[in-house]
Amino acid sequence: MAEPQHIPVLFEESLEYLNVRPGGVIADCTLGFAGHSAGIARRLGPTGRLIGFDRDEAAMARAKVRLGALADELGDQMPTVEFVPRPFSEIAEVIAPGTLDGLLADFGVSSMQLDEAHRGFSFRADGPLDMRMDPRSELTAEQVVNQADEEDLANLIYEFGEERRSRRIARAIVRARPIRTTAELARIVSAEAPPIKNERDSGKGSQKIHPATRTFQALRIRVNDELGEIQTLLNVVTKSAGSLLKPGGRVVLISFHSLEDRLVKDSFREASKGDMKLKKPASLEILTKKPVVAGEQESLRNPRSRSAKLRAAQKI
Repeated sequence: MAEPQHIPVLFEESLEYLNVRPGGVIADCTLGFAGHSAGIARRLGPTGRLIGFDRDEAAMARAKVRLGALADELGDQMPTVEFVPRPFSEIAEVIAPGTLDGLLADFGVSSMQLDEAHRGFSFRADGPLDMRMDPRSELTAEQVVNQADEEDLANLIYEFGEERRSRRIARAIVRARPIRTTAELARIVSAEAPPIKNERDSGKGSQKIHPATRTFQALRIRVNDELGEIQTLLNVVTKSAGSLLKPGGRVVLISFHSLEDRLVKDSFREASKGDMKLKKPASLEILTKKPVVAGEQESLRNPRSRSAKLRAAQKI
């Protein structure tokens, strides 16, 4: 079976800000298809160590195949690679403080997950309402859609989807229950809300976002506790004492919507200032005054990159 096409977002920029050096220890918290990790491994050399996290078993299996092929290519120049099939929120249970020279996380759903209809992430292909990044998790999107009361569902869509029409959409969902598939849900949402203009595009060729985009985003965030996962990771990276990073170590985080980016921006800012009253010194130096975004060529080649924002910081 041919492997699905996968293009790592902001690849060159990620490696530049990680400042990967031979012999370093780097954690890739969102291994995926190992697009970023393959580039990192090439730079680490035989004395380096790469630690890859992913809670998606299918993604982990593909990453092992890709990095196995890279090991065959590099031979004795391949770094040590450790695969950790756990959510990155558990990273502090695996990696000791002061261990890492660099940490990378590319948040959000991967193109592979979107392309697999049976995973239920996308409204573009009919599949079960699942949306679990870890198939071993209990909560599914179908349970949320069919069991949450109308007010809770509206609040969820508003908070996690930043959808202004959340109450109208929630009302329509409750009326149409039970809803079993992604196509059913997409039709119901589309009937209640017109397409949304993409704020990142402009001009005659500007594209509109599918009306179900924000509702699907909200459900996915809820099912996978995505914001909680990110906040836990930020806590163990940005703290002044006990950070997983060595002094001079780099953290590079790629976000795909404003909720993720806001968490990263606020955590970096707080860590860069410290708190004199609490005698808490600054722990990070921010390396990106503004988020790094994809250039025109990458945006054309990989549409997913248009919403990506990269922020980087260095441990003091």
